[in-house]
Amino acid sequence: MSFPEDKKVVIDTSKMSDEKASSLNLTEAARDSVWEHPSFAKSLFMGEFKSDAIFPFPEQSKEDKFVGDQLVKEVGVVLAETLDADLVDETRTIPTAAMQALAKVGVFSMKIPKEYGGLGLSQVNYNRVLMTIASHCGSTAVLVSAHQSIGVPQPIKLFGTDDQKQRFLPLFKDGAISAFALTEPSVGSDPAQMETTATLNAAGTHYLINGEKLWCTNGLIADYLVVMACTAPKIIGDKEVKQISAFIVKGQSPGINIKHRCDFMGIRGIQNGLIEFKDVEVPIEDRILEEGQGLKIALATLNTGRLTIPAASTGMAKQCLNMTRRWGGKRVQWGSPIAKHEKGSNRIAYIASTTFAMEAVTWVTSFMADKGDVDIRMEAAMAKLFCSEMAWSVMDETVQMFGGRGYEKASSLKARGELPFPVERMLRDCRINRIIEGTTDVMELFLSREALDTHLSLASDLIKPDADFTTKRSAAFKLFKEYASWYPSQIINKEFIEQFTHSGKLVEHINYCQRTSHRLARVLFEQMLVHREKLELRQETLGHLMTIGCEIFAMSVACSYAKSQAKAGNANAISLADHHCVLASERIEGHFKALSTPQRVTAKTIADDILSNQYQWLEEGIYPVAPEQ
Repeated sequence: MSFPEDKKVVIDTSKMSDEKASSLNLTEAARDSVWEHPSFAKSLFMGEFKSDAIFPFPEQSKEDKFVGDQLVKEVGVVLAETLDADLVDETRTIPTAAMQALAKVGVFSMKIPKEYGGLGLSQVNYNRVLMTIASHCGSTAVLVSAHQSIGVPQPIKLFGTDDQKQRFLPLFKDGAISAFALTEPSVGSDPAQMETTATLNAAGTHYLINGEKLWCTNGLIADYLVVMACTAPKIIGDKEVKQISAFIVKGQSPGINIKHRCDFMGIRGIQNGLIEFKDVEVPIEDRILEEGQGLKIALATLNTGRLTIPAASTGMAKQCLNMTRRWGGKRVQWGSPIAKHEKGSNRIAYIASTTFAMEAVTWVTSFMADKGDVDIRMEAAMAKLFCSEMAWSVMDETVQMFGGRGYEKASSLKARGELPFPVERMLRDCRINRIIEGTTDVMELFLSREALDTHLSLASDLIKPDADFTTKRSAAFKLFKEYASWYPSQIINKEFIEQFTHSGKLVEHINYCQRTSHRLARVLFEQMLVHREKLELRQETLGHLMTIGCEIFAMSVACSYAKSQAKAGNANAISLADHHCVLASERIEGHFKALSTPQRVTAKTIADDILSNQYQWLEEGIYPVAPEQ
């Protein structure tokens, strides 16, 4: 089947509210509509299992591995000697000595090219360092990630002029900190609601930025910030179109006011807050790209920036495995260690096999980013979604393994003479990963849009609001011609005859992934036919389908990773992948089953009744935490 991958999709917004249509059009204009490189993840949603993309599992060169080994070792020394993670949590402060020591070994310039004074690390080595830091201190990991993955270094490296690279990139080798300012008090994932403005002066030399930015990690201590703001709108046709642009702003600029430092459930050491910009002057040469390119910069930056979340999540999961192994084998109840009871052994096997799959996903996406000839927008989103969700599950199981000690602070454990396992702190730190750099809900919608791109491209002429009858008839004929062969092949296909050629214990799981990719593609297409333009409102349906895709992706790369680990001498990696795949396939079948349940109808009815105050009787007996507005 030949798909028009490079065709710009026109979505009919005629039946939407002006506000919603504006938001959708703004996002559509910013997203990259062209797939210049292949994507394994995207192919899964079209019923294509491109095994060559993940088999054999990529390997790090000896030279690159040596560089990573040395830096991880140096960072480990810094963490051990200068950073008490529990004290960071208690005082909400990352020690200056630790920041200076991290800067000295190059942590704040890891991704900056060597010609600008940075370490020029590969994505794999960068994520190895983030994994190490996150396993020790979540606050420090978030600070480093926000600075380098989405802060000034990344967008300048991707889109900056030669002058901007020369002026800004060398500053970070000595420990300068950067931040990324996008979110506002009334703006989360909907950029059309952005209110911060950047007004060009009459001379055309400077912009004046006015507005507020919320949850700006590192913003309170940043030497430089990437700030998204609305520049003068464009008139396209008879409509005014909002233009969002990106600027490099000095953190100590006059007019910047720190209004509030936020305090969170976890990662309490980060400097995150509400920042006011009042007539903040920015030279025109400090704008990144042209006016109106801000969202494009943000989306492109997040594609690779998201890869630090899987690395950090995996680092925490690995620490959970370490703690449960040590505690589960030591804590004796009813005559044997708790890890040898059925519940305990199931729990620790789940933690180990899930951690293994998370690591596989982290490394394969990191290698893809380094390779540069793969479109990783979906892989990065899948990695972020899968690893953040699995890390939370692993963390929850770890708390349960430790019982009361998992709920007790490490400082309290230490004070009464027990090993200070930081389970409670890590649980709080871990929860943010399902929110930052795209919540789970937003990741599902992002993946849905990209997964449907091929179908929408093919049907673009049919869904154009202004298309004439002849155009629509031609488009309908083309659709029938393409899908007449494609759809049946998702029911009866070569995978019934040609099984995966690799031998071994994991082949049945790989074959399952192949078969299920066809099933996923077929069901996604059927949901499109049933719900058409209203499919975007079926967030639960899309969530189930995208999660299935993530599970297939993780199963596949876990099998590939296991084969490479077995070849390297870790033969028991096969058992970890096998255990993970058995559990994952059970989850997949559950998601398919959930598509046919009436939960959505009953949930909407109940929710509507709650919002119209018909269930207030259920709230009786409490003391409200805040008065009704």
